[in-house]
Amino acid sequence: MLLEKTTRMNFLFDFYQALLTEKQRSYMELYYLDDLSLGEIAESYKVSRQAVYDNIRRTEAMLEEYEEKLRLFEKFGQRQTILEQLSNAIKDEASKEDCLALINQLKETD
Repeated sequence: MLLEKTTRMNFLFDFYQALLTEKQRSYMELYYLDDLSLGEIAESYKVSRQAVYDNIRRTEAMLEEYEEKLRLFEKFGQRQTILEQLSNAIKDEASKEDCLALINQLKETD
């Protein structure tokens, strides 16, 4: 569960980091990408551990809101699935129609 949340937050961060403030980006990078503890981040910014925790939780909620509205991560997952199906279809020498249908599905995800 924890690994799934971390992976999801990393993806959401990749997609939406430009919408965050510098402090939010920094805290998220240190916590999720660099795997620093709340205490280590707090010490480097000279703030309380609770302040870091609150900022990260608010930022996580913001990222989830952005995803709910924009669905970039969801669409990315759909495209990845279709690309895998298309790759398998080509390897299996599927019909031209089947490959074209997958290509059309890929176009529709945008």
